Amino acid sequence: MSGRSGGRPTLEQVASRAGVGRGTVSRVINGSPRVSERTRAAVARAVAELGYVPNQAARALAGSRTGAIALIIPEAEARLFAEPYFLDLMRGVGAELAEADRQLLLTLVRGERERQRFEQYLAAGRVDGVLLASVHADDPLPDRVRELGLPVVMNGRRTEAELVPYVDSDNIGAGRAAVAHLVGRGRRRVATVTGPLDMYVARARLGGYRAGLTEAGLPPDETLVAAGDFTEEGGRRAMRRLLDRRPDLDAVFAASDVMAAGARGVLREAGRRVPQDVALVGVDDSPAARLMDPPLTSVRQPIEEMGRTMARMLLRAIAETEPEEPGRHVLPTQLIVRESG
Repeated sequence: MSGRSGGRPTLEQVASRAGVGRGTVSRVINGSPRVSERTRAAVARAVAELGYVPNQAARALAGSRTGAIALIIPEAEARLFAEPYFLDLMRGVGAELAEADRQLLLTLVRGERERQRFEQYLAAGRVDGVLLASVHADDPLPDRVRELGLPVVMNGRRTEAELVPYVDSDNIGAGRAAVAHLVGRGRRRVATVTGPLDMYVARARLGGYRAGLTEAGLPPDETLVAAGDFTEEGGRRAMRRLLDRRPDLDAVFAASDVMAAGARGVLREAGRRVPQDVALVGVDDSPAARLMDPPLTSVRQPIEEMGRTMARMLLRAIAETEPEEPGRHVLPTQLIVRESG
């Protein structure tokens, strides 16, 4: 009986039909040499019977690969090119893939329709592996890529209990370090502009901010918390809300340099001097931080190194010539002190 009648066949159905494990099917489909001919034949037969991604399977069973790696960023072009973060990440990924003679395919997925179209592209075997950036909590794409039998590594994670391999920075530590620094400078009414809270990175930085307040003996105060969206305009809107609620605030931790730039503009419009009246700290240590007036104190995360680490992890997963690396890498952050706070 064909598996077509129950919808698109899954990797698990192929494994069951072939009498092997899910990982074995993935190795066969991705062209690994570490599979016996007997097993390869059994998987090929199951693939044919079930109609599982025939183009990709045929190419992989023939022992060839595309040489292409997809970097998927689920954001609009405006944010992609406005934020130094993504450019630094692409620089790291691109450098590592160039050294491995791999082609980088940058893809923006901005909605459900584009996600489904890209899934079809993946199922057709156009790439050997996938890198994912800027993932939100409800994003199904990482799991869908794995179901298609492709290696995948994420920049960041969706939840604390993430199962898909990822590379992240110490975002909790970033928030704690920022607050400890501000409190050490004598600030007591420390506000924060968060990122979108459907992203783990934003929740983690907020958690670090709250932990920093607790460690400093300062009570939590939700009137000092305003949500942003990692854009400059989002930082402006959040800063206006904070000033309306708490005109007595004396410090702000913005969860990105871009939002800090927006907050800085609003503080200037309101006649608040930085750092004399309000100290300001961001995250990323981007070129914007150094060019702000005054230059911005910021928590540096190793963005290019995250990109390189993601690419190395993915290439090893594709080749399977070395022992598998742990699926979770969290790189340290560092506070860079400048004149803003």
